[in-house]
Amino acid sequence: MAEDQTTTPGDDERQRWLSVARNVTLGVVVLGLVWVVFNVELPSGRQLQEQIEALGWIGWIAFVLLYAVVATTPIPVTIMAVTAGLLFNLVSGTVLSVAGVMLGCWIAYWVARGLGKQTMRKLLGRHGPTVESHLQESGFYAVATLRLMPGLPYWPVNYGAGAFGVNHTPYLLASVISCIPGQFSLVAIGAFIAEPSIFTALAVAAGWAGVGVLTVLAYRRWKRDRRTSPNPSPTLEN
Repeated sequence: MAEDQTTTPGDDERQRWLSVARNVTLGVVVLGLVWVVFNVELPSGRQLQEQIEALGWIGWIAFVLLYAVVATTPIPVTIMAVTAGLLFNLVSGTVLSVAGVMLGCWIAYWVARGLGKQTMRKLLGRHGPTVESHLQESGFYAVATLRLMPGLPYWPVNYGAGAFGVNHTPYLLASVISCIPGQFSLVAIGAFIAEPSIFTALAVAAGWAGVGVLTVLAYRRWKRDRRTSPNPSPTLEN
């Protein structure tokens, strides 16, 4: 047993190189995100609409892929969802928006898994303490609460869930369920701008009402689970 726990010089060397690799990767990721925020200007909703329409049916795939890229960065996803309402009908726009944002969430989750907890703490910055306190050894309801929390972007939750031990299945389920009403309401805003009507106005109201109700329910369930289980495990939410 004692021999199994000893650390060889080779192990120390590997750990040092692993630390260097993670720090270099962190630097590249941070610089990339900073460059995107300050140098990449998303086109206006009208410009994006014209560009995607020009692609025909391929525009659907292009829209989903572009949305996924945006969802992995600090760039707000709102413009993409609203544009979906301008480009497509309410149902199609919602489906494409959910597909795009979920693809981005999935990619960011596995990137965070690869980079590790310490690296992601640095990357998350001011969002780190909030995300970690909610997600550490948590699962479905913690992710849903953060997804629905007003003012908290998608990207810290994406990376935080991967870094702080949320299992893959509850993460994806909570993400898709909690993002649908928000994406629907934003797509409805775009649809209302494109073609104002009582129907689209009611869709906007219904979407935001759904966000409010789900936020309260998810938060209450998460708080109850935290009270009843002093050492909650994410595996219980599978």
